Amino acid sequence: MSLNTWSARWLKTSFFLLLILVGCGLVLFLNQLESRNSTESTLSIQQVRLRVNPILLDLEQNIHLLQEPVVREHLLSIVKENEVELSYVGLDGMVILSSTPSSEGTQINLRSALHYDLNHALVAMNGSQSLNIAFPVMDGPGGGQIGNAIFTIPQSLVIVQKSSTFTLFVLGTLVIISILLGFLLIFMKRKIRKRMLSPIHQLKQHAETILKGQYNDQIQYNRMDEMGELYAMLDLMRTEIMHLSEQRIRQEKAQKELITNISHELKTPITTVKAYIEAILEGLCSDEDTLKEYMEIMRTHTDKTARLVEDLLVHALQELGQISVEPREVYSRSVFEAMLNPIGHSVRMNGLIYEEPEHIPNVLIRMDPIRIEQVLSNLVSNALKHTVPGDFIRINAELDLGKLRISIADSGQGIRALDVPFVFERYFRGNASPSARNIHEGTGLGLSICKSIIEAHGGHISFSSKEGQGTLFQFTLPIC
Repeated sequence: MSLNTWSARWLKTSFFLLLILVGCGLVLFLNQLESRNSTESTLSIQQVRLRVNPILLDLEQNIHLLQEPVVREHLLSIVKENEVELSYVGLDGMVILSSTPSSEGTQINLRSALHYDLNHALVAMNGSQSLNIAFPVMDGPGGGQIGNAIFTIPQSLVIVQKSSTFTLFVLGTLVIISILLGFLLIFMKRKIRKRMLSPIHQLKQHAETILKGQYNDQIQYNRMDEMGELYAMLDLMRTEIMHLSEQRIRQEKAQKELITNISHELKTPITTVKAYIEAILEGLCSDEDTLKEYMEIMRTHTDKTARLVEDLLVHALQELGQISVEPREVYSRSVFEAMLNPIGHSVRMNGLIYEEPEHIPNVLIRMDPIRIEQVLSNLVSNALKHTVPGDFIRINAELDLGKLRISIADSGQGIRALDVPFVFERYFRGNASPSARNIHEGTGLGLSICKSIIEAHGGHISFSSKEGQGTLFQFTLPIC
């Protein structure tokens, strides 16, 4: 059962019991209030009516025969059986029939003697053990009032002591519900401590462990509820932080290696250029051909240095998210022919077969020629690292679904399966061909830079490769 479900159930149960508790208290209060006011009179008048109704019925039936002794004796016997006293008074205040014969024929004050209301009769008792209550005597069902029957009722018959069973039941219910509610709250407290406070305390300890940089301790919880989901999310966060930490450590290590490699890469061509300059200054060049040869070597190493510096610059812009791309509208054929001519020469100089595009579509595209040339150079340099003399490098250009697609394929050693996921990651450098060690090893930034440049143009770059069967890189550029 989930934490939310059981807490909702316990709260509903507690609330229900609380409502019963309040309801019982309210019922008890109203019962006591009603007992103080009119409930006793209502119950007592019913008892009185039960006693006097047979007498009233007989009196009204024989109202015109009261002068006959038999009728009078019969009526008085009924009065005696019901343990009350009767005085039948005419409308003029004359006592016509009475349980006390001496009062017959006397005159009474109707204003003070007649009490139709039980409460008034109770007030007029004046400490007596009985009270007088009057009932009108009617002349038949459709006749008018012809007199009043005044009954003297014992107090014990009027004031009925109510049973306290209902009050005891309500009080017992209140006590039982209070005890249940107390146990429920105690149980809920223990449940909350076990299911909420203790797991939260453990979460705090796990968070402190993560804060200290210790990511190896797995965070587990043995229930599948909201707290279990929180534990699972925290463990995923721990895993992600551990992954990011390891990635940061690898990146820092790769950056240190990058600085070391670039320092070495820059030192070699600068030292070479410096040596040839010193040779020229010392007059070691005996003729113009030797001087041109020296100058060509210096230009090669200078280009290598410029390429390294350019890679570093683009890498820095990558870190800032500010790749410097300035696209403009150009026609593709002339631009790519100008780029591919020196690339073809470089491929042939390394002993490889160069297959240039048979046809370059002449379409209007928006691109930065300098950056696209950098992409082509990096892709071809990458191909040269994985090929040997006698292999081929093929470049092709074609239109594909409104885009210009450029392909660079080689028949080299291909990319190892374990290296495939990391090809476009920064600082990653695959193993070069054993016979291509003289080729510029690179900084591990080239393919990452290519990806950033192509995406900045709104294009897409991808590759396919199989170890031992060559590699195909291709990228697309949108057409205007």
